[in-house]
Amino acid sequence: MSSQLALPARPLPDATAVPIRPAKLAHVVLRVSDLARSRAWYRCLLEASVAFENEMVCFLSYDEEHHRLGLIGRPDLAGLRSDDALPGLEHVAFTYATLGELLATWRRLQALEITPYWCINHGPTISLYYKDPDGNRVELQYDVFASAQEVQAFFDSGAYAENFMGIRFDPAALAARFEAGEALDALTRRPPLPAGATPWDMHLA
Repeated sequence: MSSQLALPARPLPDATAVPIRPAKLAHVVLRVSDLARSRAWYRCLLEASVAFENEMVCFLSYDEEHHRLGLIGRPDLAGLRSDDALPGLEHVAFTYATLGELLATWRRLQALEITPYWCINHGPTISLYYKDPDGNRVELQYDVFASAQEVQAFFDSGAYAENFMGIRFDPAALAARFEAGEALDALTRRPPLPAGATPWDMHLA
């Protein structure tokens, strides 16, 4: 007989019985033609500070959120769709108060045949990406860390620089683990990149 105690079940909220709404509008991400120029312009405009940046992206914050504005430099990478290489809106993100509410929303939308095109654990967030009827991108996310200071510590640790994209996941499998009662930190902890993989291997299929 196993000495390990069974975890108590933890059902997802019923998103069809009571409306589950985002807790906040989290951030806007733009594709820009000149990252350095846009970085300087938005820093000046918003009196913003840089939370994280590399040669491709820059995250800016001016309040308690870990980033309110994301800038993505126009990528010159083979294999990306042409619309990914044009300046404009990349996506708008909405945050849910709990992981259970995010997964319950995924389940409700799935039943309506509204499915995410990209599911990824970025590290700071568990994120589901959708496209509206016109192709505009919307991110529904759960904040893994409790504060912007904890996110900044994650950035400063080098973990995000090592893998700025994240790790893809199956929301059905994550929902099953959630309902089985698995600990929240285990559910949200970002796994390492598979051997031989790069962050771009975690990008859109």
